[in-house]
Amino acid sequence: MKSSVAHMKSSGHDRRESHNSYHRRSSSPEDRYTEQDRSPWDRDYSDYSQSDYERSRRGYSYDDSMESRSRDQEKRRERERDADHRKRSRKSPSPERRSPDRGVSQSSTQEEPTSKKKKKDEQDPLLTRTGGAYIPPAKLRMKQEQITDKNSLAYQRMSWEALKKSINGLINKVNISNISIIIQELLQENIVRGRGLLSRSVLQAQSASPIFTHLYAALVAIINSKFPQIGELILKRLIINFRKGYRRNDKQLCLTASKFVAHLINQNVAHEVLCLEMLTLLLERPTDDSVEVAIGFLKECGLKLTQVSPRGINAIFERLRNIVHEFEIDKRVQYMIEVMFAVRKDGFKDHPVILEGLDLVEEDDQFTPNFQNSI
Repeated sequence: MKSSVAHMKSSGHDRRESHNSYHRRSSSPEDRYTEQDRSPWDRDYSDYSQSDYERSRRGYSYDDSMESRSRDQEKRRERERDADHRKRSRKSPSPERRSPDRGVSQSSTQEEPTSKKKKKDEQDPLLTRTGGAYIPPAKLRMKQEQITDKNSLAYQRMSWEALKKSINGLINKVNISNISIIIQELLQENIVRGRGLLSRSVLQAQSASPIFTHLYAALVAIINSKFPQIGELILKRLIINFRKGYRRNDKQLCLTASKFVAHLINQNVAHEVLCLEMLTLLLERPTDDSVEVAIGFLKECGLKLTQVSPRGINAIFERLRNIVHEFEIDKRVQYMIEVMFAVRKDGFKDHPVILEGLDLVEEDDQFTPNFQNSI
């Protein structure tokens, strides 16, 4: 009986194999091609389903088939991870495969910032353009003693910063009582070399405190009598500032620059032609701001113009009268023009040419450069 059962099982198995082989032979080439084109996942799934079917036919339990499926899925995931890892390794080569030049370049880039930091730390504060970095006096004296070559860059920078500090300090200390002492100390400095520093400090001090413009004008007049090129430089920079403010519609800059020019005209450092040119420019195309600047300019130097050029100041006041009647300007500016006519009628008694104590230069020593057509 057992032998007959075994014979029946073997015969059934042989029939299945013969049926599968017959099915493979009888399938068309197109079916074979589609079977080949199937993805490996589909093939694996079909293979796994067939194997599960055979196991179930042979008597395996459902739990065994689930365990085998989970194992197969884990294997498949491991294969996918290996494939992804290979792709990434192809895109980004390993450090061992990288070229040695890149490593050298990276090391050089890492070394560069450290070298820059070292250079910054080692840089001498005397050679920096910080406007005079603070150095303790004892250390400064020690460095001055160490420098023996006067043509070296460190010595030149040190002497330049010392000259700059001394000029700024003297200009900031000047007043009516000590102006003669300040002038003597200034003349002891090398102001021919530092004429640019002197002109810059004077213009900065005047723009910071326009109330003391008459004081700085007297200082410039004394320097101009000794060094005319310095007075000419200051006047040129003033004209440049006025033109810059006029182009930019900067009323405050125009007011400060014109006030300084007016006091230099009173001190005979600037020519009256320059004053008439500036007033003509301001009143040619009148606006509220330009008329206000012109009136402030006239108040400061109107008495001097009345003495030197009465026809010119008459033309300026006639222009102001036409502006009141012909142009539409603010009522505030109209009132300012009326006040200006009242000041002229009183003879500019509140606006003298030179204040007491500031007429320090004799007429023979005065030098007046003529800047015609400079505006």
